[in-house]
Amino acid sequence: MKLLSLFLLITLISPSAFSKPTYSKDLVLGNILKGTLEGMHLSNKKIDDNLSSDAFNLYIERIDYGKQFYLQSDVDKLSAHKKDLDNQLSSGNLKIVEESNNIFKNRLIEVEGFTKELLSKKFEFDSKEVLESDPKKRKFLKTSEELKDLWRRMLKYETLSRYTELKEEQDTEPKDAKEKKKKAKTKKKSDDELQAEAREKVGKSYERIFARLKKENQVDLNEKFYNSLTRVFDPHTQYLPPEDKEDFDIDMSGKLEGIGALLREEGAYIKVERVIPGSASWKQKELQAGDTILKVGQADADPIDIVDMPLRDAVKLIRGKKGSTVSLTVKTSSGAIKVIPIQRDVVQLEESYVKGVLLEDKKSATKYGYIKVPKFYRDFNDSQGRNCTEDVKKELEHFKKENVEAVILDLRNNGGGALDDARMMAGLFIGKGPVVQVKASSGAVEILKNNSNDIVFEKPVVVLINKLSASASEIVAGALQDYGRAIVVGGMYSHGKGTVQAVIDLDAYLSPLAKSYSPLGALKITIQKFYRVNGSSTQYKGIIPDIILPEPFDYLESGEKYLDFSLPWAKVNEVPYQKWNKYTYNLKELKGLSDKRVKENMKFQKIDQSNKLYNERKEKTEKVLTQSDYLKEREIIKAEIEKNKIEQESDKFEVTSLEKIQTKEQKESFGEYQKELKKDPFIEESIEILHDAIAKVKTASK
Repeated sequence: MKLLSLFLLITLISPSAFSKPTYSKDLVLGNILKGTLEGMHLSNKKIDDNLSSDAFNLYIERIDYGKQFYLQSDVDKLSAHKKDLDNQLSSGNLKIVEESNNIFKNRLIEVEGFTKELLSKKFEFDSKEVLESDPKKRKFLKTSEELKDLWRRMLKYETLSRYTELKEEQDTEPKDAKEKKKKAKTKKKSDDELQAEAREKVGKSYERIFARLKKENQVDLNEKFYNSLTRVFDPHTQYLPPEDKEDFDIDMSGKLEGIGALLREEGAYIKVERVIPGSASWKQKELQAGDTILKVGQADADPIDIVDMPLRDAVKLIRGKKGSTVSLTVKTSSGAIKVIPIQRDVVQLEESYVKGVLLEDKKSATKYGYIKVPKFYRDFNDSQGRNCTEDVKKELEHFKKENVEAVILDLRNNGGGALDDARMMAGLFIGKGPVVQVKASSGAVEILKNNSNDIVFEKPVVVLINKLSASASEIVAGALQDYGRAIVVGGMYSHGKGTVQAVIDLDAYLSPLAKSYSPLGALKITIQKFYRVNGSSTQYKGIIPDIILPEPFDYLESGEKYLDFSLPWAKVNEVPYQKWNKYTYNLKELKGLSDKRVKENMKFQKIDQSNKLYNERKEKTEKVLTQSDYLKEREIIKAEIEKNKIEQESDKFEVTSLEKIQTKEQKESFGEYQKELKKDPFIEESIEILHDAIAKVKTASK
């Protein structure tokens, strides 16, 4: 019924309204967004005056989160629109966007003037004063004088930070003989000269920031308005302008068409961070890490200078269709300038894909499989494209050939993705049966089942999760926990994102007469909520692991429960399901053994200590602007970080690749990956937990 109502709404306004030149793209987009949100969102909210008031507060946050530009009088002036955002959406007359932008332009000119004036003079670092660094604890200021003083403190703090870095760099003795010789010829700068250089660097940084703010186009400005309204529905409902929709598609499929180079901003320049093995740039062999891209040319057109261009805009020029050629004017690390033509190709983003390795316990010579699933990817535009379920299945089949005794499925930092893959991936371990329940706003509950009897891997499993494991990750972890199929190990809880989003191409609602308004972008909208087979929602509370380990950054307020407008936890009826009966885990005993090891494990002790220290410090948001106090605090923090840094590689297990390593780049990449895994205490403890579990399983089967 909702979809029918939405269709009728769009149909009624589109044929006649959109054919008239008096109607704007904002009116078209606004009405489609309103109809879609009210007609399809799980919450059944209406875009009215009350929602408008909430959206207004979010809009003010979006346009000046740091309270660094607008005065309280500006916010008061904009408050006249507080209950009118709903009407502005429907009419397409986004008055608040126009008015806030006009105010911002004037304030930006004012702040630019402050910045130039304040950075032209020497700062004194001996006066006792502080800067409140947490915008939530700051209020919008009343006068321009107060605003100028805030910027004085901000610029002073940044200059102090830059000055300290420059001084340390100058005072540090180089280890390399060539660098020593070079440094000996360089004249040592005085403190005043170092501060002048620091102020110059801070000034140039803000020049670039201000230049970008001035270049914000109408799409950027309107996006803040639209997403202030969508965000009130829930944290995961979002309007995606056409460019963001393209990025979303790339993220889900794990591939794009381009040159295959990872780029970064460095001051005014775009630099090559890394060339992706197997990509077009890698095959062409001229572009190297460290090269600076100065210009981008298309076919026979004149190249475009990208110095001072935002990375996002530069990437747009470099990306393109497979088979087309882009010419990059680069400055190499040696200083040479050359033009490199590269024929674009499909780039596989390997970091997005499943990766499996063999772990061998040195003491027992027991083999374990380790699978990292970074996201639940699926190329919805290519039925033959890669998907995470098939990739995990391949790794499990490799492990069976290697006769591993158990598998670690690592879903840490996995924010989710394709729902179908969550269902099918769980099926690889449990076979046929219900995996998750999905409830729509109508109250109808659908049970999503895995329909295959084929259990690919039957031996014990540990599933690793943390606070950043969300959505599809929580479905898999929750299902394997409910079935008693796996031991879930991780921090206190997972993220708690138990909602389903659909991505709707808004152009689909345009009538043939309105195609000139295309592209409109897309709407990612929450339409359903997840429930485990035991009836409990994964929303808000997340998954509580069977065995809880000290998690890095445990002090961070991360998770659905900390997000404004997040949907509440709920419960539905449990569905009939057959628990895993081939063997059981004695979770109480396994937890007791793990707790004892963790208390004695130096790495977990360091994590615990780091969390305690950061917990104590996180409320201390006032930054000192006195040089002596700043240096003292900096040294304390550096010492704490150094003391609690986890650098030691475990000597208890070996890491072996399942794939042939042929090139030098592959060898270096895998070497780094080996180190990363050996430093990870979660993997070391997972092996210990599985060792205990296997011993009990074997004893029970005798």
